[in-house]
Amino acid sequence: MDDEQQHPGQQPGQRPDQGPLAGFTVGVTAARRADELAALLRRRGAAVLHAPALRIVPLSDDGELLAATKELIDHVPDVVVATTAIGFRGWVEAADGWGLGEQLLDRLRGVELLARGPKVKGAVRATGLTEEWSPAGESMAEVLDRLLAEGVDGRRVAVQLHGEPLPGFVEALRAAGAEVVPVPVYRWMPPEDIGPVDRLLDAVVARAVDALTFTSAPAAASLLSRAEDRGLVDEVLAALGHDVLAACVGPVTALPLQARGVDTVQPERFRLGPLVQLLCQELPGRARALPVAGHRMEIRGHAVLVDGELKPVPPAGMSLLRALARRPGWVVPRSELLRALPGSGRDEHAVETAMARLRTALGAPKLIQTVVKRGYRLALDPAADAKYADA
Repeated sequence: MDDEQQHPGQQPGQRPDQGPLAGFTVGVTAARRADELAALLRRRGAAVLHAPALRIVPLSDDGELLAATKELIDHVPDVVVATTAIGFRGWVEAADGWGLGEQLLDRLRGVELLARGPKVKGAVRATGLTEEWSPAGESMAEVLDRLLAEGVDGRRVAVQLHGEPLPGFVEALRAAGAEVVPVPVYRWMPPEDIGPVDRLLDAVVARAVDALTFTSAPAAASLLSRAEDRGLVDEVLAALGHDVLAACVGPVTALPLQARGVDTVQPERFRLGPLVQLLCQELPGRARALPVAGHRMEIRGHAVLVDGELKPVPPAGMSLLRALARRPGWVVPRSELLRALPGSGRDEHAVETAMARLRTALGAPKLIQTVVKRGYRLALDPAADAKYADA
């Protein structure tokens, strides 16, 4: 989907703060193309919390890539598999910087060059090369099937890696008799500034984000590793298991999360646009909608839709509202609401203060009723009482 196209559910001329993700907060863990992903999310109304879980080693500084490039120049492979456009371009540019660019391209002209998808084909052709084949489904599984069908016994196959594991790909080629030369086009390292990652983990534990997006398996693994270092991994996994949606760009990216028992959602096409479209469908469907005092109230991450109008709510107010919504129509004691307030101490006056601000933010004071000497309740419409009575 083009960035400029109208997104699902948006009416012509509608502002981003009225979009399908309005009122939701989405965490972005990507290092590469993070700005593009964040722009797509904000355009659909989301608040974005960016914390790159990894950084990419500059290609010109990568001794492993230099060694692999020299090896391929000295010992030409039979097949080269190009997996990403940015990786292939970066490889050729790095080789140019080392004075090896022309030699590398000269060697690649005589080999069977396979490109995984149209963007990679574009990068290959921009260097003056032509790919021999590209899979219709843009998947490495199709590339593997073709190579195994051709037969790779005794053949030398160079595989441009792209910072993510390729489960079973290299192993299957070697098992079929190929000599596989990995080309580590870029490698992941922990971020130099771990502060944003720690803030994102704290937000996940506090349920202050509604979804986390992952565009690489190493980023997912890195985030979980940092959670373990801080002693938060059980709390993070609990949040991802119930309240925070884990959205991955594809099945390979999801592997580290699924290995820890986290259910993930993935788009059918492994691209940023479809990933954002998926969030536009999933998050509104997970929001709690209630008929209250003659209004329709939908509770989102950091805001509430009241009759379709977005009402931003302070964090303390959202904590109170979620506590009330867990048992709609039932009286919730002040003591219980006090425990729901983050860092509120023991003074129940904090509940009254936060409640007053919540009512102001909602713009409809009668949504929440005060029950003298007992607490507060959502003014659930009478017709809905039976539905929620046994909830």
